[in-house]
Amino acid sequence: MKHRLILAALLASTTLTGCGLLVVGGAAATTAVVATDRRTTGEQVEDKTIVMKAGAETRRLLENKEGRINTTSYAGVALLTGDVPTQADKEEAARLVSKVDKVTRVVNELRVGEPTPLSVRSNDSWITTRVSTALLNAKDVPSRTISTTTERGVVYLLGRVTHEEGERAAIAASSVPGVNKVAKLFEYVSAESLAQPLSTNNQPSNTSGTAAPAAEPAPASSVEVMPVQ
Repeated sequence: MKHRLILAALLASTTLTGCGLLVVGGAAATTAVVATDRRTTGEQVEDKTIVMKAGAETRRLLENKEGRINTTSYAGVALLTGDVPTQADKEEAARLVSKVDKVTRVVNELRVGEPTPLSVRSNDSWITTRVSTALLNAKDVPSRTISTTTERGVVYLLGRVTHEEGERAAIAASSVPGVNKVAKLFEYVSAESLAQPLSTNNQPSNTSGTAAPAAEPAPASSVEVMPVQ
């Protein structure tokens, strides 16, 4: 009985701390994530790997240069934010990240210019926290499957949602003080598709035995922007 109580406590702790985060290494932890995330287990692992590999590539690019590049990945869509010294650095960053395995699209929101002050970056982190709370409290918004990041007051939302959910999420994010505008980078799905069982494998997969083509940078028009009134 004692052993059963200890096991139950460990599982409960894993469920609470793993909710909304990528946890690798245990069936109980993985179940907790998948239950609140519309990505497959494979997609979640791949996104974590994309962030790690993209970070390594961009750090080499900015070696001995002033700048910072942050990568956010959701279902293979890689968002680049931060500051780089030149336009050439911006373009090269997108090229390098597009070649990372499993990246399907690169949204290059890098800013060319002087590094953003620490005070602004700290405020961005605070905005991200408040937006995440607003999404959690908003009605009919699948907050656990939405990734949020902020750069100079611009909030970027990534996730797999219906059009109605995406609109509600953007409205909730735009209500947070300090938000200048909201950029929606959602993958839109139908409500009917959400009723289907979530596959444990990432679909579609490349089974031809040939290397997948490198992802192309997303055109500026692919980013839906909601100005804040």
